[in-house]
Amino acid sequence: MLTGHIQDLTPQPGEVVQYHLTLGSETVHLNRYIGKPIRIEPTGEKACVWCGRPVKKLFPNGSCYPCFKDLPQNDLCIVKPHLCHYDTCRDSSWGDAHCMVPTYLYIARSSEIKVGISRNIPGRWLEQGAVEAVVLARLPSRKAAGELELLLSRHIPDKTNWRRMLRGEVSPTPLAEVREQVLALVPDEYRPFLLPDAEPTRIAYPMTGVPDPLTSIDLDRGPAAGVLLGMKAKYLVLSTGALNVPKYAGYGVRLALADEAVA
Repeated sequence: MLTGHIQDLTPQPGEVVQYHLTLGSETVHLNRYIGKPIRIEPTGEKACVWCGRPVKKLFPNGSCYPCFKDLPQNDLCIVKPHLCHYDTCRDSSWGDAHCMVPTYLYIARSSEIKVGISRNIPGRWLEQGAVEAVVLARLPSRKAAGELELLLSRHIPDKTNWRRMLRGEVSPTPLAEVREQVLALVPDEYRPFLLPDAEPTRIAYPMTGVPDPLTSIDLDRGPAAGVLLGMKAKYLVLSTGALNVPKYAGYGVRLALADEAVA
């Protein structure tokens, strides 16, 4: 049994995506436990994932209030990149390394085909549970990519339905067809950055099924326990429901796997 604070659920590319759960300084490769019992029991302790400070309340991204308020990783432009404000960035050196760098615009099939941006390809596609994706453009900065994404989101979704994504209920529209439609919408000033010949990527996840009904597991109400059916995006899928791991970053838990989970 492992005890620690949830840090992240990390997908790694492969013929089938490989998943690692990090608790404090310990990392567990979860693929080998599919089909076996698992139990994640909250200890009642919480700690900021950025500074490690024990807290009673966590803010988004597993942050204590000072880190939520002060760190650039928690600024509004992280979720709304078109609002990037480099001149008043919370940390200009962080902005240089993460925002003022080439950033990809893509479309991905996770539930509906959606548009998104990231400098982390294909990692971002794995985090969103995309089964197919293709790069459309390489913009000179995160802000430029965000501005183009905002324009295109008026015509194509930029959100994913998590239940449909986990069930594998995806749009049947050919990705190539959507790519041509989206490329035709790109304004002239962005056309020098297009990558019209990029090849699509297909992604397979370690999923053996989903429970019916598919409900969300809430660690604030008690432990997550059941048979591990698989992982997709940032979710652990159990026979009893789906756990959105990033939502509980910073929570102290006891993790029991296989025989330990039913002892």
